[in-house]
Amino acid sequence: MTSPARNPEQAAIDVQVRQALDEDLGSGDLTAALMPQDALAVADVVAREDAVLCGVEWFNSVFRQLDATLSIQWFAGDSDRLQKDQVVCRIEGPARPILSGERTALNFLQTLSGTASAAARYVAAVEGTSAVILDTRKTIPGLRQAQKYAVVCGGASNHRVGLYDAVLIKENHIRAAGSIAAAMVAAQANTADGTMIEVEVENLDELEQALKAGARRILLDNFDNAALIEAVKRTDGRAELEASGGVNLDTVLDIALTGVDYISVGQLTKDVRATDFSMLFATS
Repeated sequence: MTSPARNPEQAAIDVQVRQALDEDLGSGDLTAALMPQDALAVADVVAREDAVLCGVEWFNSVFRQLDATLSIQWFAGDSDRLQKDQVVCRIEGPARPILSGERTALNFLQTLSGTASAAARYVAAVEGTSAVILDTRKTIPGLRQAQKYAVVCGGASNHRVGLYDAVLIKENHIRAAGSIAAAMVAAQANTADGTMIEVEVENLDELEQALKAGARRILLDNFDNAALIEAVKRTDGRAELEASGGVNLDTVLDIALTGVDYISVGQLTKDVRATDFSMLFATS
């Protein structure tokens, strides 16, 4: 397990937001331009379902880039649990930039809160076991750091952030190297001290090969629960074990009860169901 992702640097957030605004606004918001230029507004963002909040800095960046005079008051922060119909924040100031930024700001908020909320559901599902829920690299392109941050906001943990911060020897790497042992030798010879080296195995025979080769972290790919139990028994603490494949909310507790150390879940970031938020203008 790598170090938890921090909230990305503000400069990186601003770049993501600028790209999203350019995508939506193009040459200008034709509809918002129909409003009087001096019109002022007050708008509340409301959570339409229970959720874990994530994305505050992305939301703020949208409106800061459109009009720095806008005022945003938050009633909750990243990682906070939201209840249905809770007012999350209030924005006040010129109406035009509020209207222009509404969709982009909510897109970030709904996507990252959806990721955080999914992570929280998986963490709750294995409560009482020793298993740690991990994310994967199956993220929305361009939002890797943001989603990794959202996973942590939901109470889960990060696997490697990218290809650069850990070694994961998978089936094709093993085939290219010739064997698990050869792949491990190459990894140990070419990797800086302290870098995580993990080997993916597909059956108990490959598990034995990985253990013999000195693997200290092993990913058990698509093992059924009986095989997971046997893997834990055979490993006997010599390596950390991570279960992957076939994981959903219906199966994750039974997987955790096999005794594995980690469970990686692609659905946290891959199959994101956006959290439902609305922005409502106050009526005069």
